Amino acid sequence: MSLLFSPFDIGPVELPNRIVVAPMCQYSADDGCMNDWHMQHLMNLAMSGAGLVVVEATGVERIGRITHGCVGLYSDANEAAMAKVIAAARTVALPGTAFGIQIGHAGRKASSQRPWEGGAALPPGADPWPTVAASAEPFDAGWHMPKAMDEADMARILEAFVQAAKRAARIGFEAVELHMAHGYLLHNVMSPLSNHRTDRYGGSRDARFAWPLEIARAVRAALPADVALGARITGQDWADDGLQVEDAVALSAALKEAGLDFICVSSGGGSPKARVKVSPGYQVPFAKAVKDGTGIATRAVGLIADPRHAEEIIASAAADMVALGRGFLDNPRWGWHAADVLGADLPRPKQYVRASAKLWPGAALARPAAV
Repeated sequence: MSLLFSPFDIGPVELPNRIVVAPMCQYSADDGCMNDWHMQHLMNLAMSGAGLVVVEATGVERIGRITHGCVGLYSDANEAAMAKVIAAARTVALPGTAFGIQIGHAGRKASSQRPWEGGAALPPGADPWPTVAASAEPFDAGWHMPKAMDEADMARILEAFVQAAKRAARIGFEAVELHMAHGYLLHNVMSPLSNHRTDRYGGSRDARFAWPLEIARAVRAALPADVALGARITGQDWADDGLQVEDAVALSAALKEAGLDFICVSSGGGSPKARVKVSPGYQVPFAKAVKDGTGIATRAVGLIADPRHAEEIIASAAADMVALGRGFLDNPRWGWHAADVLGADLPRPKQYVRASAKLWPGAALARPAAV
């Protein structure tokens, strides 16, 4: 029996399998509101075979978006647009599919161009906006100088996380994920590479972790008990003086104590000087360290594309779940083909059953060699 296709619980939520669609920014929203692009995108992914589909990084306030095209959940209009899209996705979702959303704040990496526009800081004339960070230090040369948050900023942003989580619960998401990685605001505050504060939120690891943990506890208190809460964290800053895997284990233990149900372990993004050693499954050891060190439900992510590799990650207890991003963009039926490869029984829409390998002899010829 395939362990990848076995059920798994994240807190109060039962997933039909261990496959997760990772949150992937589409940079296509209208002032934070989802539109027809997101409708087709998420309806497609709802049929992918993943047990959990996570909506892209979603700004908790307007100035917390990465780009002008990023999704937000800070207004009634945002909430209504997203509710419409998620309702449509549920109408075509495979049985048991759960939906999650990643909420976050871009911090000093906000007010930037879409990737296909260059990905740099928005220039004058492109409607840039003020950014905030742990310290008044830009992300890189040519980036906006952020304001070092004062405690009033921190209180406002904490409340924005709470309100976004409440909106997510009203929409009906089964899971909420706090974005604490990739150099965005919560990671920015936790990393010694970017937090040079001298107040109670700077200095020691405990001090740097304090505010993100305050947010985690506040969001947990605001969510209904039947909604799972997790976080995407960094397993490694890829710099000698940055966060290391032992810091990821300590943070995960504290988040578990704060009431979180799962952790997704990513890495990098906090400094343009970091040199990430990328290879298939390169972040899996970080996930294993978190799983072994805390016992919290743990998700691995990062260049996982082959179903046999995903199966091995679960079978070896390196992680409890695997998340794919590019794999699903390249092949929105990845889960179907993985089930065929691993001998698992995955329900499919009746309208598409004729394309199954059992009924269509040409399926094996049409499938890429990797799966």
